[in-house]
Amino acid sequence: MYFLWYLLIGLVAGWIAGLIVKGSGSGMLVNLIVGIIGSMLGGWIFSLFGWVAVGTFGSLITSVVGAIVLLWIVSLVSRRKKVR
Repeated sequence: MYFLWYLLIGLVAGWIAGLIVKGSGSGMLVNLIVGIIGSMLGGWIFSLFGWVAVGTFGSLITSVVGAIVLLWIVSLVSRRKKVR
């Protein structure tokens, strides 16, 4: 059951991050992947500051922050390739 919650939180987090960074969603599969990877990245970033996500809303915030950072890094790398 928890696995379904992780997928749902990852999907929502990827969708929200896609709306914030790009202005539109990227599709369900891409949003899910970005959200899941973003949740791991967000958890790592929050642990560096000693912050702990509590509850579903805290997990969602952590995942969204991580997904935004992930999309920002991807945009920097893709912009770098276009310049060359």
